[in-house]
Amino acid sequence: MLKKLTFLLMIVGAISTSNAQIKTPQPSPSAKMEQVVGLTNVTLEYSRPAMRGRTIFGDLVPYGQVWRTGANANTKITFDTNVTIAGQELKKGTYAVYTIPNEKSWDVIFYSDSNNWGTPQKWDDTKAAVKTTIEVYEMPMKIESFTMTFDDLATGSAVLGILWENVYVGVKFEVPTDIITSKSIETVMAGPSGNDYFQAATYYHTEGKDLKQALAWMQKATAGENPPFWYLRRMSLIQADLGDKKGAIATAQKSLAAAENAKNDDYVKMNKESIAAWQK
Repeated sequence: MLKKLTFLLMIVGAISTSNAQIKTPQPSPSAKMEQVVGLTNVTLEYSRPAMRGRTIFGDLVPYGQVWRTGANANTKITFDTNVTIAGQELKKGTYAVYTIPNEKSWDVIFYSDSNNWGTPQKWDDTKAAVKTTIEVYEMPMKIESFTMTFDDLATGSAVLGILWENVYVGVKFEVPTDIITSKSIETVMAGPSGNDYFQAATYYHTEGKDLKQALAWMQKATAGENPPFWYLRRMSLIQADLGDKKGAIATAQKSLAAAENAKNDDYVKMNKESIAAWQK
């Protein structure tokens, strides 16, 4: 029995040892940055290799060739609004940031396929959403670890900085802060929308609050031409709960006609049933 127990313990120990994993630091650790530029959220994900006594540009990273701009998986940048780079519009979304370093200037490419380990196996020019050429700035000191930054933050723009060895390259991007803000101001100053009135009236009705106020809001929500049948349906229910069955029937008939035109059988059925009940 003792021999069997010893044997089982040896097996368990062997399995535990085989499942153990050694944890070591990554030579090119990953980094993630989030930055709000004006009203645009920007997220940057990249890896950070180190110089370790090596010559970087023109050697480890050859001139004139597409580079992943970091290490491991390609660097990714995400914009939640459209942005403008060198006069070119870049649609909101996630892009790989590829570069072609040269001694005096770099080409910086925002590539629509962002799921590559390093550079794409087959380069597709149609996926280069934006390409721009940026002058190299030579720094007076060396940067040991590859670094990317968001510099020169303003309400309408920022600069994506790329630093390594003694090289700095800055890519300015512009965000639509003024357009978004102006639209927001115009919307607010114009007053509530029909949907705002509908949502407010629906809440008051379902929660049993001030039904007269709910009806007043529904009257504003349905004031335009061809109000949605579900607006009219809600209004008829409020009228009925206020005791105005005649008004409720008239509104429900409008909702019924609109629902029939939209081929919405559920609202057709509900309106017919309500009209029949209110006519009794």
